[in-house]
Amino acid sequence: MATTDRVPVTVLTGFLGSGKTTLLNRILSENHGKRIAVIENEFGEVGVDHQLVIGAEEEIFETNNGCICCTVRGDLLRILGQLLKRRDKFDYIIVETTGMADPGPVAQTFFLDDDFKRQFLLDVIVTVIDARHIEKHLDEMKEPGEQVAFADVILLNKTDLVTESELERIERRIRAMNGTAKIFRTQNANVPIDRVLDVGAFDLQRALAVDGSFLEPEYLFEWGGMYELLAGRFTLRTGSEAHAHHDHHHEHDHDHDHHGHDHAHAGGLGLVMLAASAADAVALDASIEPAVRAFAEEAKTVACGGHIVPGNTRYAIDVDHDGSHFDIEVSKAGAYAVFCEHAPAEFDLRIDGVRPAAQRAFASHHHDEEISSIGISDPRPLDAKKVNDWLSYLLQSRGADIFRMKGVLSLEGEDRRYVFHGVHMMFDGQLERPWPSGAMRRNTLVFIGRKLDRQELEAGFHSCTA
Repeated sequence: MATTDRVPVTVLTGFLGSGKTTLLNRILSENHGKRIAVIENEFGEVGVDHQLVIGAEEEIFETNNGCICCTVRGDLLRILGQLLKRRDKFDYIIVETTGMADPGPVAQTFFLDDDFKRQFLLDVIVTVIDARHIEKHLDEMKEPGEQVAFADVILLNKTDLVTESELERIERRIRAMNGTAKIFRTQNANVPIDRVLDVGAFDLQRALAVDGSFLEPEYLFEWGGMYELLAGRFTLRTGSEAHAHHDHHHEHDHDHDHHGHDHAHAGGLGLVMLAASAADAVALDASIEPAVRAFAEEAKTVACGGHIVPGNTRYAIDVDHDGSHFDIEVSKAGAYAVFCEHAPAEFDLRIDGVRPAAQRAFASHHHDEEISSIGISDPRPLDAKKVNDWLSYLLQSRGADIFRMKGVLSLEGEDRRYVFHGVHMMFDGQLERPWPSGAMRRNTLVFIGRKLDRQELEAGFHSCTA
């Protein structure tokens, strides 16, 4: 496919509260004549960003997951595939990443999948920086530095909140981290659109210079193995060898309480089993992309004694340190690739009587467990004064730990939506467009920060109901 036929993509990144959504709204409001599809990736359990984005004709897709880096790529592959089915509806794509994201896995997507390399063109990575807080964030966390390092264009935003000498110091620090990116000083993310769309600025060689493993992606699985299986039933086991030598039924004595044991895995161990062309390393590598897409789907939980069928299903198997077992139903003899969220050795995972003909370990991924997202969704109307008092209290008492708060609220006696944003101790809220006629009004709030207390936040919210 000719380059001119490829769909250009802007990746919009930046730490929490830097002004990404403001820039996105500005782009969608401009009279540039482009039909834009927007893909948003939020960090958290309740989606709110799509409610904060304006624009009537644009297509908005929201991915919503709790992982702050690599799961985004599986979601992105799936959504880009959906977009290709409606290619005549848009001219341009903007991917707005979660503020906690390393933009690397997003950018990788457009280089690692052959189909997407022919269909899409990564045009530019734009990083929005909060001038007021960037130095603190760079000192305390790695993600803001990764976002700066990968940028082709940097918007040094909220320049009205710092002095000229501070701006000069910040720019020197940014240029020391990324000497090739173009830097624009902005307020309210106000920048000419041609600086962030159709820029033609992304440079693969520079990305490789920043990160030599740029084309070696992080996956949602740490291990893959290839098996040659006959038609029939096989047993997948985890846990102790002693447990492997006796059958047990669902009334077995041991339970599956995972707390307090090294091999416990809350929510189940992720596993995908796919039919393959051959039981060798080449076929295993060819199965990686289908496995990435399968891991992007919602998991099907399987209890001890349950069934696993090869296909595009992501399973969450219930592992126990005393041992668990699962039936694998193979309808046709042949090669099968198994991808596991963690290395089999961690859980003594094995298929009875069969050893992998080929196997491969993938890089593990770990996240800062202290940083979390807490979402609240509730239809009850709120008392405006109580809301004001509660949010003021949060800003004063927990502002340093709350990187970002944002939401859409339904206030009693008010037909308009109340939209608010907060970054540390800074807060902005206002009444905006009316609630859609006939639609259910619902409060949607998201808090992102360090060592957040869910019970405290939920109790505070409940105290605001009218």
